[in-house]
Amino acid sequence: MVLGRGMRVFTGALIVTCVVLVGSRAPSGPPSGTSVPAEAAGDVVPNRVMTWNICNPCEESSVDQAAEIAAYAPQVIGLQEACVRDVEKIRDDLESRHGLVYHVEYGTVLQSWGRCGGVPWNPGAYGEAILSAAPMTDPVSVEYPDGGSEDRGYMAVTTTVGGERLRVFNTHLAERRQEDVRADQTRVLAAEITRHKRAIVLGDFNAVPTASELSRIWKLAADVDPRCGPSLIDACKPTTDWQSKFDYIFLRGIVPLEHRVHPSRYSDHHLLQADLDTT
Repeated sequence: MVLGRGMRVFTGALIVTCVVLVGSRAPSGPPSGTSVPAEAAGDVVPNRVMTWNICNPCEESSVDQAAEIAAYAPQVIGLQEACVRDVEKIRDDLESRHGLVYHVEYGTVLQSWGRCGGVPWNPGAYGEAILSAAPMTDPVSVEYPDGGSEDRGYMAVTTTVGGERLRVFNTHLAERRQEDVRADQTRVLAAEITRHKRAIVLGDFNAVPTASELSRIWKLAADVDPRCGPSLIDACKPTTDWQSKFDYIFLRGIVPLEHRVHPSRYSDHHLLQADLDTT
């Protein structure tokens, strides 16, 4: 028994010695699989909002899409044509590669295996999403009674923009050549916007500024570009590859400071960014 005990002590000491030796030769730095932030964008711009239809199905890399967003580091961004799985990847890449941490809420209107993958009996969720650097409260997700050729809806959250708590909407209206459907959709959306004295409305409206179906929205809010409106279409910058303005940041009770349109290689829609005076 004494011999057995001695052997166990000797074996244990030998194992400890081997661990120390191997450890001393191990490569320095983070363990394998640990993500190191690269091309960090720094902090978000607290008064900046953005809208982007990320194009689906376009099979673009979440790494590239996250890099596009990180280049401008908005406080809030509304995404359209968004699959939950893809948004989660974008969100993870924003944090791991760029040091930007966002909360997320979803406005799912469709379960689609063709668009979002998954398996036929458990397809991925599709619709809108809002990413916000500040926590979000009172989220709602509403599917329009008539989506047109595909289910469509809007979502809304309350979050902080420029130090102020504001209601933020994100929507995607029916496809082109479905004017009557969009008119019904804007009726639903306008009724909700009216309840708020101050609001930001992001989205792909699939309509040019002069389209009659947008008249209800124009009565409640102004485009982030003060030179753009239903009677000033020549001044409106296009937001799509086919040179139409379909994407908007409508402001109700909020003053725009600056806006920019950023063409993207990774979508047929451009990123629309705005810096706001929320005081």
